Amino acid sequence: MTDESERAVQAAIDGEMRLLDPEVRASPARVLELLDPEFTEIGASGRRWDVASILTVTSGGSVAPESPVEVSEMAGAVLAPGIVHLTYFADNQGRRAWRSSVWRLTETGWRMYFHQATPTG
Repeated sequence: MTDESERAVQAAIDGEMRLLDPEVRASPARVLELLDPEFTEIGASGRRWDVASILTVTSGGSVAPESPVEVSEMAGAVLAPGIVHLTYFADNQGRRAWRSSVWRLTETGWRMYFHQATPTG
């Protein structure tokens, strides 16, 4: 992997880890900095999410603070200039899933464009 590719993958990993941080998730402004305006997600439940629905869930205020998500097997690849694909395993209080996300470089930095979670036993 070239230095430029390594930097791109690391930027996407950094963004992913920030989005998993309960303090970041509690702040709509901080979440918006990391999600692409065209963001979509297919959650572990099979539900489709967009930016507005994610913000409703993550920053509703009435939800108790989340516990940190345990992440392992994080891997990334540059698919094209300015496009990074990440995969990793996440354990969120016993809810375990393989996760996949696509990050793209925008004028305002790296932003998550797509995310999918697949539950595992």
